[in-house]
Amino acid sequence: MKNKYLPRIADAKLALALKAMGAVLIEGPKWCGKTSTAEHVAKSILYMQDPDAFEENMLKAKTKPSLLLEGETPRLLDEWQVAPVLWNAVRFAVDKRQKAGQFILTGSVIPVRTDDMHSGTGRISRMKMRTMSLFESGESSGEISLGDLFDGKTEMFGNSKVTLEQVAFILTRGGWPAAVNEKNETLALKKVTDYYEAVVNEDISKVDNVEKSPDRVRSLMRSLSRNISSEAGTTTILNDLRANDELLSQVTIDQYINALKTLFVIDDLPAWSPRLRSKIAIRTTAKRHFSDPSIATAALGATTKRLFDDFCTFGLLFEALCIRDLRIYADSLDGNVYHYRDAKGVEVDAIIQMNDGRWGAVEVKMGAGDIETASENLIKFKGNIDTAKMQEPSFLMVLTATESAFQMENGVWVVPLGCLKN
Repeated sequence: MKNKYLPRIADAKLALALKAMGAVLIEGPKWCGKTSTAEHVAKSILYMQDPDAFEENMLKAKTKPSLLLEGETPRLLDEWQVAPVLWNAVRFAVDKRQKAGQFILTGSVIPVRTDDMHSGTGRISRMKMRTMSLFESGESSGEISLGDLFDGKTEMFGNSKVTLEQVAFILTRGGWPAAVNEKNETLALKKVTDYYEAVVNEDISKVDNVEKSPDRVRSLMRSLSRNISSEAGTTTILNDLRANDELLSQVTIDQYINALKTLFVIDDLPAWSPRLRSKIAIRTTAKRHFSDPSIATAALGATTKRLFDDFCTFGLLFEALCIRDLRIYADSLDGNVYHYRDAKGVEVDAIIQMNDGRWGAVEVKMGAGDIETASENLIKFKGNIDTAKMQEPSFLMVLTATESAFQMENGVWVVPLGCLKN
């Protein structure tokens, strides 16, 4: 029996895009729910990878792609990148019809661009989907809204029911809809392992039809997992891997990493460049992240029990979980998430910046013991910002795995991840 559709934060963004544009492209990792979200509003559907119709669909794509666009609108073209010619066909059809909400395209691989592929600007809106946040999976109470924090709302309180044991399980289960829907915990974890194995053994080689060593892919993903939430460069990763694979080259590592990015498996966090009061050098290296932290736990073979045996890794993975949710919430508000680090060692785990210039700073601390220090670090960081050239922060927040949400006397918010929503 098909699982019940769980509402997604992306639903509202898709609905708005369909009203504004002729077509919408939804991109994101395989199994994150793109097709289900699109199916929920589509009036007709073309599954390009349907084995019963694949040959016929590919023949139509080669001879007359417009045939594949016929159907009630909005028409879903699932995994459209199998036939890249559909991009230009959709663009032309949108121009010809002059109507909004004609097509939804979904894809779990970034296609190789060809010289004759138009940009789609003004015709095709792009949106990215990730796995499910804690609010979408029903595990966050949603008592504290990121939007409310940006709007300056005060007198907000909340209580998280997510225990540290549940955080550990969520990290290993991930936000994959199929795993979230699965009531049997063993089967839920098996689904994550199956996703990881599919990436290692099949998907990464299909990206460019170049065979890649599963053993090397495993080693690479383990190294990336050990360096999650850090600024480890490819040289660091290569040195880590060469301990067991002396013949490994920088070119090979770059090829493998690019393939994982093409599959939306790797989702690094870029650095933020604010206006500062002094001429402090700002680091520009991105932080290592996956599209879902469960990819890292699968690569490391980390169980709930093993996370409690290695609290350092547990903390880094919790930071990755927070970044995933912040990205989902920020995206729904037309914002982006970055990290900050300068040459003097001042770091902020997450900077959320809205398109209108508003921004907020977030430190991630799993336990209550580090909250006071984190809040002082945020205030110190705020003092370095040149507010004559950019806005004051809308809020400062310590994001935790604790129980209570409240605002401290110094103005810094303490918010458990289990209380947060968009």
